[in-house]
Amino acid sequence: MAVTPEEIGLIGCWQVIAIKRNSEKLNKPKEEASNEIGYYVSSLARQERDDAGIGAAVRRHWSGSENGVHYRRDVTFGEDACRTANRNGAAVLASFRNLTIGVYELERNRGGTKVDSLRSWCQQQTFTTALPLLKK
Repeated sequence: MAVTPEEIGLIGCWQVIAIKRNSEKLNKPKEEASNEIGYYVSSLARQERDDAGIGAAVRRHWSGSENGVHYRRDVTFGEDACRTANRNGAAVLASFRNLTIGVYELERNRGGTKVDSLRSWCQQQTFTTALPLLKK
């Protein structure tokens, strides 16, 4: 059934997109892949991006945001398991996590660390080792 974004309360959106995908658990290769449907909204008009362009934008989102930063924040810092109920506290914790990832990446790019994982790098840091990194 086709609906407009306005009909489902998404004012300002031009498209609602459904993408069918197979999802495989990489840590459980013998499990059967599951079929999922992901729903996305876009403020792009249909004429601005064809189906291939929309698919590429969704893949970029998942590879950059969800599988990149979000995965690192969750695996290294257990972000999804964090039960901070206060919105301000949650925002502060997210800022600290982002800061930590950013400093680690800067150190890697500068050649300041040879550690190949964020988790290992974090375990080596103390206040006295981390503070000078923020001043660089």
